[in-house]
This record gives sequence, C-alpha cells and structure tokens, in this order.
Amino acid sequence: MRKSLTDAEQKLWQRLRGRQLGVKFRRQHPFENFVLDFVCLEWNLVIEIDGSQHIENTRYDEKRSARLAAAGFRVFASGTMKC
Repeated sequence: MRKSLTDAEQKLWQRLRGRQLGVKFRRQHPFENFVLDFVCLEWNLVIEIDGSQHIENTRYDEKRSARLAAAGFRVFASGTMKC
C-alpha cells in the first residue's frame, strides 16, 4: 500500500474524511487482492483515482471494477482527475 497520496487524492481525501458527507470513507482499503483508493462501506461505493500510472493497466482496472461490481459495489473510476 502506498502511504503518500497524489495531489488529486489529497484534495479528495480532505473532502471525504471525518464523516463530512455523513458517512465514513476509508482510504487504501484492502479488498481481496486489490487496494481501494477510497471506499464507503455504508454506501457500497468505491472511488478510484486512476491517473497516468494506470494508462497501461486498463485491463487490471477493468478486472478490478468488474470484481467490485460483482461484489455489490458501485465504482467510480476516474482518468487523470483535476480537483
């Protein structure tokens, strides 16, 4: 797991942390053999910030999203995100 967040992840985490939206979000949460950027278990919502490092890993991202959807999660996976 990465300890350092990208700039986009830092900005998003500042908005998600501390139940600011009325629910708890976790970051760098393990699920099977994946590490999820952000997850809200109450809403079954996963947010993945897929920046330029994921351009060559689209198959991995598709597999991750399909597995999460099969487990009942709604997945929001961005490309390079600007906050």
